[in-house]
Amino acid sequence: MEYSDQVKNRVKRIEGQLRGILRMMEENKDCKEIITQLSASRTAIDRTIGVIVSSNLIECVQEANKKGENTEELVKEAVNLLVKSR
Repeated sequence: MEYSDQVKNRVKRIEGQLRGILRMMEENKDCKEIITQLSASRTAIDRTIGVIVSSNLIECVQEANKKGENTEELVKEAVNLLVKSR
């Protein structure tokens, strides 16, 4: 699978968020602020996982349809990936 620049930029933003959190920790910021930022990072990661899984699923289903293959197993695998990520 080829990853789009949009997905790569999402990961770069998450990386920046995590660096910011580390900086906050080094500055001994309030734990509520840090937890809020960690939660936002986790949400961003979850959304990125969803984007990657759905993009890959679309690609795989289209390829399987061209070959006349059953796509049920592909969908199950994608759902399992999402479940495991939580």
